[in-house]
Amino acid sequence: MFGFGQLIEILKKDPKRIVLTEGCDPRILEASSRLLASNFLHPILVGDPDEIYEAAENSGFNIRGSEIFNPKDFADMDKMVEEFCEIRKSKGVTKEQAHEILKENNYFGTMLVKMGYADALLGGATYSTADTVRPALQLIKTKPGNNIVSSCFILVRPSATGGNEVLAMGDCGIVIKPTEDELVEIAEETIRCAKIFGVDPKVAFLSYSTDGSGKGEDVDKMRNAARKTKERNPDIPIDGEMQFDAAVSPKVAKKKCPNSEVAGCANTFIFPDINAGNIGYKIAQRMGNFEAYGPILLGLNSPINDLSRGCTATEVYSMAIITAALS
Repeated sequence: MFGFGQLIEILKKDPKRIVLTEGCDPRILEASSRLLASNFLHPILVGDPDEIYEAAENSGFNIRGSEIFNPKDFADMDKMVEEFCEIRKSKGVTKEQAHEILKENNYFGTMLVKMGYADALLGGATYSTADTVRPALQLIKTKPGNNIVSSCFILVRPSATGGNEVLAMGDCGIVIKPTEDELVEIAEETIRCAKIFGVDPKVAFLSYSTDGSGKGEDVDKMRNAARKTKERNPDIPIDGEMQFDAAVSPKVAKKKCPNSEVAGCANTFIFPDINAGNIGYKIAQRMGNFEAYGPILLGLNSPINDLSRGCTATEVYSMAIITAALS
């Protein structure tokens, strides 16, 4: 079952470099000081070095050994501008406009990943989700075969039988009202992410209906998406549409869908829209005593992740490890 030790072991075999776009933030500095004491993930801070070192000293964190890239005097800025303009040529971006845009830490940090200076990026301690995701969509773009960026949450709590209980939930943070085909993509990306965290996916497409007990367009959407996903992934247990109680309770599953290989034991949940997903993971977090990690952005060419502006230093540290392990 999942533990951060597993992800750390993955990274020890192939250490990564991660951009942290808000270099002066005390939470970023605390997480960076912890990462610098390790040998598996190297932080790259974005910002003015004098300001970052002053903030670190004032906060009492040792960041000696960290790399700091400053958009104001980056040695390869001309090269970065050229590549930025090439990527955004369909929008007619000029070099002057590119220079201005790349003064922003979020765009500059994303270009560091795009150009290979780093493997991954974590932002959002002070930026909005949109300000983290927009540069990723414009510059990193989606993987071949993917049409959207989606997200999932990994939820973890101690199991009564030892170890941890781990669940995956998607999409709870990005796609507002996904179509049938977008749900297929969300499910496949969530399955891939779940496996990284040691989950053997049993996938339930959630609804207010179980196996035709309810009617409506939303029911049809979830049923059809489940069928399409199963056709594309025949070796993975996938079922739906089903209600949450049927998905997780063996007793209810026996009554409502006794022939399902997923009902009663689901651990990977696909929600019909962002309303249901966001509410669902927060109920699990607050009332089910799960630790929630995410949103983990899925479908990009390189791993870019978003923090909550209310995050703690521990959450920054954890999300940095998660983000890098996905690269």
